[in-house]
Amino acid sequence: MRWTLKPKPKRSVIDKLSEALNVDVVIASLLVQRGIETYEEAKQFFRPSLRDLHDPFLMKDMDLAVARIEKAMANHENIMVYGDYDVDGTTSVALMSSYLATISSQVTTYIPDRYGEGYGVSYQGIDYASDNDITLIIALDCGIKAIEKVAYAKSKGIDFIICDHHRPGDQIPDAAAVLDPKREDCKYPYKELCGCGVGFKLIQAIGMGMGQTIQDLLVYLDLVVTAIGADIVPITGENRILAYYGLQVINKNPRIGFRAMLSQVKKEALTITDVVFIIAPRINAAGRMKHGLHAVNLLTEERYESALQFASEIETYNSDRKDADKSITAEALTQILSNKEEKGNTTVVYEEDWHKGVIGIVASRLIETYYRPTLVFTKSGEKLAASARSVKGFDVYNALDACSEHIEQFGGHKYAAGLTLGIHQYKAFKQKFEEVVSNTIDKKLLTPEIQIDTPLELDQITPKFFRILKQFGPFGPGNMTPVFMTENVNDTGYARCVGADEKHLKCKVRKNGLEMNAIGFNLGSKYTSVTDGQHFKIAYTIDENHWNGAVSLQLMLKDIK
Repeated sequence: MRWTLKPKPKRSVIDKLSEALNVDVVIASLLVQRGIETYEEAKQFFRPSLRDLHDPFLMKDMDLAVARIEKAMANHENIMVYGDYDVDGTTSVALMSSYLATISSQVTTYIPDRYGEGYGVSYQGIDYASDNDITLIIALDCGIKAIEKVAYAKSKGIDFIICDHHRPGDQIPDAAAVLDPKREDCKYPYKELCGCGVGFKLIQAIGMGMGQTIQDLLVYLDLVVTAIGADIVPITGENRILAYYGLQVINKNPRIGFRAMLSQVKKEALTITDVVFIIAPRINAAGRMKHGLHAVNLLTEERYESALQFASEIETYNSDRKDADKSITAEALTQILSNKEEKGNTTVVYEEDWHKGVIGIVASRLIETYYRPTLVFTKSGEKLAASARSVKGFDVYNALDACSEHIEQFGGHKYAAGLTLGIHQYKAFKQKFEEVVSNTIDKKLLTPEIQIDTPLELDQITPKFFRILKQFGPFGPGNMTPVFMTENVNDTGYARCVGADEKHLKCKVRKNGLEMNAIGFNLGSKYTSVTDGQHFKIAYTIDENHWNGAVSLQLMLKDIK
């Protein structure tokens, strides 16, 4: 692991903020690192306000989108809400369809089949709309590159409203409205909304025309925060406000589908991390193992007994997903070793019968072993389909763009993308991808980095300090959980390896007479670094440990040197 200490802000700025807020200099320093330098900015950060959400009509084409939906309502048109089978897509469809259902009975939903149709807007979906007299499709979390498909729909008398957040290509689809903050001609002040976030701005705009306030729409924010967490968008600006209030909804008044899904989870208050690791994988599992519509049905269900049934089915899909990703990861690691490809700057593996629904997870797992840009391919019909994942700091989307001569289609983000190509293109693509990455990646990015916010002494870790630290949440990209470093600690003799295969390290660190419990997941191999009274330094976050009714602070170790 590379340890990188973040630059320390100017002492004068830290001292000024520390005095204004009456907090210690470590807290003030963490705030300044996050771009917060004044009392007013700190107030906005610690107390996110719905009043700071932007006017949805600042988004390009929002007026056109609302006008087209109002026209559809007035003319009793059939409307189809279309979205992808991942978490952002299914939560978007659940949000938009359940909102529109409060003002129209002529709303249906459509999620493409991952295996039969693939990612994005499909011709099958448009044909389904045509066969069912649907004249308006609202596409969420997809569509920004669907030039030909939108034209095809238009030829059948079907209009599109696109709500997307992916990067547009050179051309914008000829739709009734295209909402995407990443459009170059869109002046919307916040560019990092997820697909569900763009959908929320649309229902906010529709609601304004009917005299609804933001308070009337709070019930939809449990869906928005789930998409924000799962899609790994920055939790800054407007996303931070939506996530903050979305977590309140999940914890105080979740929709029935969430209540059913969480009925077995014994936690007092869910954090964004819990949303990412408990809720999101279950929603995703439906689209991965069966069909994304199962997730939409759960998220829009209003009867608790039915929701429990849907949740039980999704739990089974999630269990199947875990089994599949475990076995495929093992096969992929064997393939890398047997092909002697562990020396390159990329990982590209292929097996025709790997489950298409889990190849993205497998790509992430492979990065845990070989830390480099990774693609996992499987056969999809007559083509090959792949999921790409990247390492921090490297734009895999741009790398794929540089290989586009060997790709039929691709889309995604800086760190995650999907692509399809012909079987005959695989070898040339693999060679080109290795070449592009090798020529463009900064080699230090091939070693995992721990960014440390600031050094800290054990005596500075107090209950008051942690209480303030908790208010920095919700955490995520752009506002990560603060990581600290303490040097010259030693173990009290308590260290031991725990868990299955003794993969984790539990110890008690001591410095200047103070002791603190610590646990390092997957750090069992560091056991010899902390024994025999030797001194070492630790990188860690701070958390609460709940045990037998008692609550204590503990260090969550990220690395030991």
